[in-house]
This record gives sequence, C-alpha cells and structure tokens, in this order.
Amino acid sequence: MFKQILPLSSIIGLRFFGLFIVLPVLSVYALELEGATPFLAGAAMSGYAFTQAIFQVPFGKLSDKIGRKKTLFIGLMIFILGSIICAMSDNIYMLLVGRFLQGAGAIGSVVTAMIADLVKEEQRAHAMAIMGGVIAMSFSAAMIIAPVVSGNWGISTLFWITAILSVMAIAILFTAVPKPPTIVHSYSEKESKFIDVFKDKALTRMYITFLFHSSTMTMAFVTIPIIMTQAIADGGFGWEKVELWKVYLPAIVLGIFAMAPSAIFGEKYGKGKQVFMISVVSIFFGFMAMGFANSALVFSIGVSLFMIGFMMFEPLIQSFVSKFAKVHQKGAAIGVANTFGYIGITIGGLLAGWIIQHYDRATLSIVVMIIAVGWFIWVATMPSPNNRGNVYLPLDIFDREKISALTEHEAISETYINETENIAVVKYEKDMIDEDEVRGLLS
Repeated sequence: MFKQILPLSSIIGLRFFGLFIVLPVLSVYALELEGATPFLAGAAMSGYAFTQAIFQVPFGKLSDKIGRKKTLFIGLMIFILGSIICAMSDNIYMLLVGRFLQGAGAIGSVVTAMIADLVKEEQRAHAMAIMGGVIAMSFSAAMIIAPVVSGNWGISTLFWITAILSVMAIAILFTAVPKPPTIVHSYSEKESKFIDVFKDKALTRMYITFLFHSSTMTMAFVTIPIIMTQAIADGGFGWEKVELWKVYLPAIVLGIFAMAPSAIFGEKYGKGKQVFMISVVSIFFGFMAMGFANSALVFSIGVSLFMIGFMMFEPLIQSFVSKFAKVHQKGAAIGVANTFGYIGITIGGLLAGWIIQHYDRATLSIVVMIIAVGWFIWVATMPSPNNRGNVYLPLDIFDREKISALTEHEAISETYINETENIAVVKYEKDMIDEDEVRGLLS
C-alpha cells in the first residue's frame, strides 16, 4: 500500500506546500501592495479557495470520466500558471487573479478519489493518514521556511518555488503513480445523477463539517501573522515577520503528534465521531486563548490548541466521505466535500479580514466560538461510518449475478466488482448483519 500511496501523497504534498508556504505571511505582505486593505488581504488569503470551490466538483466528475491521471495533469498546469502570475504581481488585484487561478487547478478531490480506488476501505484511514502526514510535513516546512525566505528575498520567491515544485509533481505523476484498478458497478445512468451525492444524510453532514473545518483554518491564518507582527500599541505583540516560525513550529509538532491517536481511535476503535467532538473543543479553546490573550505566550498556546484540533480531523475527514459515498460517486462526493471546504476557506478569509478591519481579534474569536458550539452539536448527532463494513469475495469462487442480487437485501448497501484484482466488494450495515451472514446469503 505504501508504494501506491506515497507518489500520490508526494504530489498533493508538493501542491499543498505551495499553498501553505504563503499562509504564514501573505496577509501581512498583501497589505503592502498597491490598493490593499485588510479586507482585500483576506480575499488574497482565501481567493484560491473561491475557485477551488467552483472547480472541485467538475474536476471530480471529470476524473470519473476521463481518468484520474489526465485530470491531475490539467489541474497542475493551471496551478503553475496561477503561481507565476502571483510571483509577478505588483498590486493587490494582480495577486488576486493569480490566487484565483491557483485555486482553479482543483485536484484535491481527484487525489483522494484515486487513493480510494487503490486501497481497500479498511486500509483507507491508514492511507489517508500517510497522505495527511505528508501534508503535515509540508505544512511544517512551509511554516518555518516562509517567514525566512519572504523576509530575505520577498514573497514573490515563494510563488516561484511553488511553480517549480508543481513541475516536479507532474514528473512524479507520470513516472511513479500506479494505474488505478478497473471498477465495474451495476448502477444505471438514472442512478448515477449528480444530485444523488446530496441524498445521503451522512454525506451531507460531512460536507458541513468540511465547511466549518476550513473556515476556522483561514480565520486563524489571517489573524495569527497580523496580531503577532502588529505594534503593541495597536493590540499586537510587535514580533518581526521572520520570527513567526517560533509560533508555528511547536503548534505544528503538537498537531502532528495528535494525528496518530486520532487515526487509531477513529478507525481501529470506531470512535471517529468522538474524535471529531474533541477536535472541535480544542479549536474552541484555541480561539478563546488567541482572542483574549494578553501575552505572546498565551496567544501561542492558543495557536497550538487550534492546530491540535485542526490536525486531528486530517486522518479521518476524507476517509469518512469515501466510506459514505457509493463506488460510482467517490470522485463527485469528495469533490462536493472539498467544495464545501473551499467555500469555508473563502468565507473564513473574507470574514476574518472584515472583522479585523472593523473590530478586533476578540470579536473574531467570539464568532468562531459560536460557530464551534453549533459545529459540536452537528458532529454529535451524525452517524458513524464505522457502522458500515466490507466483505471481499474472490470471483473464482463466488457468482457475480448472486453478488449483484445482494443489493435487494436491506442490510446490503452496495456491491461492485474490482476487475483488476478479480474480487467483488459487498458493503453492509454492521448493526443489521455480520460478515458470516453476508457470505451465507450466497450459499
């Protein structure tokens, strides 16, 4: 599994590094560009997310039709073009155009869908944890490198680095990424309508969770660099831009350590919902500390609490969507989930910029804390994806037609064929039937 996942994780890691590397400093540097305001700086932070939201579903559906690799190549080329425009920007509006183009290369859902194609569902959380770990490492490196590089050579250098790394991602795509297996399902064209990805209530709850998760991230990264570098007389802590890594590094390290128990309790012990609830509580207290801290130390503790809560979601959130989605909907469903996530980034960036411009960080923290309360209730009432299990049946032993007919049973939610591995996959409801009973239905 590791050989299958690592190349894809490297591609998404390189791409996210390009997005992350500007997060710690972009809101501060954007304010220095011609025509900039705090609101437009927030828009620059979240501008890529606006077009990500628009193109996630089209890219996910396109990958279901023309293949994952071709779609990944198209997305990476668009991302490179946007990075070059950002690097050459000399005013806030040109920067916004570049950020919009960066987001138009919306490949996140395609990579996740490809991982779902390549690994069994029971291994998916582990696979997502590997991908999450690579993303976390790129995040950590970006948090440390960004203040140093931008402080010495300017933010344009960060965007040039992004473009170069994306070229490297294309090379990995065509030299190391394996071909996905051929999947055959029995869903008719009528059963494959896009609107169906909204009919599953569990999927819908995951979409809203993506919205909350991403919006709090952007709010944090608009706030942190502005407050840390703002003059003490203006309510900040007066740090230099190149010192910001001192805040980000411990927060990221703690966040990475939180990912492993999150994956273990979420998948092995079936406590994913409880992990989500703990994560929301951590984000709540993180923003409380950031909003009302009177010292840089307390503010930094708040950043760490936020990062722990945020990173605990990472090994599970994409995996849960792929579990709830039908086999013919994975690309589209993950695309919808990521669309909600990028809508959250857009809203979070604009809202944080507007509140900081017109009010203060305490007001922003109160807004996030109110969101967190609603989010906690939303998560607490969602079903657990661990209630669904899979049986893998070799086709040289079991009959295809009998397997397909299993969907008539109320406890069987789906069946499909993996032609590459010559197996059938039967998805069932654990609280209604067990694996032995599923096999018994074929006797």
